Amino acid sequence: MRWSQAHIPTLRDDPSEAEAASHRLLIRAGYMRQLMAGHYSLLPAAMRIREKIMRIIREEMNAIGGQEFLLPTMHPAEVWQASGRLDYMGDEMFRLVDRKGSEVVLGMTHEEIFTTVATELVSYKRLPQTWYQFQTKFRDEPRPKSGLLRVREFTMKDSYSFDLDESGLDASFDRHHDAYARIFERMGLEAIPVDASVGAMGGTGSIEFMVRSDAGEDWIATCSCGYAANLERATSTLPAIEDPAEVPGTEPFPTPGVRTIADLVELTGLPADRQVKTLVYIADDAPVLVLLRGDHDLMEQKLIDGIGTGQVRPAHEEEIVELLGAHPGSLGAVGVAGQRIIADPALQGRRDLMTGANEDDVHLRNVDVDRDIAVSEWMDLRSVAAGEPCIECGAPISLDKTIELGHIFKLGRMYTESLGVTVLDEDGKARVPIMGSYGIGVERALATAAEVYHDEHGLAWPMALAPWEVVITVIRPDDALAGGESERIYAELTEAGIDVILDDRAERPGVKFADAELVGIPVRLTVGPRGLADGIVELAERATGEKRDVAVADVVREVVDLVHSQR
Repeated sequence: MRWSQAHIPTLRDDPSEAEAASHRLLIRAGYMRQLMAGHYSLLPAAMRIREKIMRIIREEMNAIGGQEFLLPTMHPAEVWQASGRLDYMGDEMFRLVDRKGSEVVLGMTHEEIFTTVATELVSYKRLPQTWYQFQTKFRDEPRPKSGLLRVREFTMKDSYSFDLDESGLDASFDRHHDAYARIFERMGLEAIPVDASVGAMGGTGSIEFMVRSDAGEDWIATCSCGYAANLERATSTLPAIEDPAEVPGTEPFPTPGVRTIADLVELTGLPADRQVKTLVYIADDAPVLVLLRGDHDLMEQKLIDGIGTGQVRPAHEEEIVELLGAHPGSLGAVGVAGQRIIADPALQGRRDLMTGANEDDVHLRNVDVDRDIAVSEWMDLRSVAAGEPCIECGAPISLDKTIELGHIFKLGRMYTESLGVTVLDEDGKARVPIMGSYGIGVERALATAAEVYHDEHGLAWPMALAPWEVVITVIRPDDALAGGESERIYAELTEAGIDVILDDRAERPGVKFADAELVGIPVRLTVGPRGLADGIVELAERATGEKRDVAVADVVREVVDLVHSQR
């Protein structure tokens, strides 16, 4: 490839709308352009990286017995209706009606569609199976942001395992886990496997692969002992709080103007851990009272997972007043009957607490949770905080912002049962196969690498992902010696299997050097009349900034060795 013929539209200035480093640099370095919010055109340099990412994934998927498919991205709505997810997906699913009046959807994922293919697995002898594809997914994100990190259209490698029983699923899950670890290691990304919520996918468990980054939207809790979980699943040990053995009956007291936990702390002088926080949610059109310790925050995904429906939202103020007779700030569950009340275990057995009286500007003291509140169920609801003791070893946990690179699920039989997949076992008995689901966002992996590998000069790709491994920067391409030697080196490196681009543009050296750094090519060879007069070319490594002179006769061998050592 010659730079003079390539489409690499670099920009001198940062785009004004970009916040994340990957968003800013991928636009500046000529890798992508925005069509509309959440939709990007990938340019040739980005396509080269995308192909390398897909090649790594494909090699590792094939190594565990994966077979590649390509399934449609437009689906009949009734298939999603059969699994129960058509309504669950809500507004994030793109929906349309075709000219015949049939409702169709654009696939957010492909569990249902792969399951329709699996209806031909009629015998246990056909199991296990591991199927995968690279396919475009569509999600109507309410707030696309950060370039390729949160979009409405993207490529996913999604794979699915079909096994006869739970032990088979465990083996398929472990194979994918190990394959994912190898995939991200080959990409040069330090991905941490963490316990995670199953969310809309369903199933019995899942693991996310997370990369620490300030550009991420997920938080994980980790400990030096190896404990790791998404904040949506993380737990910790709480120090015991000593309460009185007995407390008198609840007593109302005036709290004019108190609307928050902090207001009540200021009024009473008592800490927030002696309060009961009461929230009202609507789940499947029914109200739910959610109780936490006053100093704790609700992790909403835990509530969604615990209730088992995606149709969960905070109640509107008018709904709260109609239900409890008071406005937020004066709410409580003491004496409330006939309502579903879910409480966090940190409140279990607690006494001498305060809570709203369900009368504006009035609270109750002397609350004994077990005595005064008819809790329907106890559920881990709180968001853990940094420094709390690890649930496994007691050491302080750390919280880190991360980007999700991959997610693997033990789905169970939710899809095979709902879509009627059965196989005959060795005794001739019909059995429902068990499934796993495993995903990697291709463009998100590209953007994550850009977040990890950049500096003040631009991108600095690892060798395994770089669009070109070597750039030959020709000083004075019109010089016969410089032009001839650069062409020879270019031809020999290409013959040796090196991805190389020849910068033969009639530009000033400073422009060429800046573009090579911005685009992030790992190795730069500078070929010019002055160096050639001394029998040398300059070799510069983008990652370290190290520069050294190399004899012209040795440069091809040295570059080949360098590239191979870092691939």
